[in-house]
Amino acid sequence: PLKLNMAGVIPPIFASSIILFPASLGSWFGQAEGMGWLRDIATTLGPGQPIYALLYAGMILFFCFFYTALVFNPTEIADNLKKSGAFIPGIRPGTQSAQYIDKVVSRLTLAGAVYLTIVCLIPEFMIVKWSVPFYFGGTSLLIIVVVMMDLMSQVQSYLM
Repeated sequence: PLKLNMAGVIPPIFASSIILFPASLGSWFGQAEGMGWLRDIATTLGPGQPIYALLYAGMILFFCFFYTALVFNPTEIADNLKKSGAFIPGIRPGTQSAQYIDKVVSRLTLAGAVYLTIVCLIPEFMIVKWSVPFYFGGTSLLIIVVVMMDLMSQVQSYLM
């Protein structure tokens, strides 16, 4: 079975870590004499800024594809299908199956990456719009949903 979001919460975690690293450096060392440019970078890359939102969205999209490419091997899946005697209707086993699976996974990853980006950016926009005094991120939302879904499936397996 292929998942819509194979990468899980890894892309937003990587994206926020990479973006916030220079911002953290700027806030730590930007107060020193002659380091105003570093403070400007920290301000520009801070949460709530338009450049932060654009970079965050772009990096989430990138890391979704990158992580999926690392963990999912369509050639291996096609070989396993061929060895087990299974096939995809209308597609020849082997290389054509691998190409078809890769195409399907790419489309699923695009849909999952867009979904993940929206889920992660909505809290960012809400924080800016309503000046929420605490930080809550899309990553936290995703983790809560995944834990609840896992809990529900475990409870269902015990009930049956």
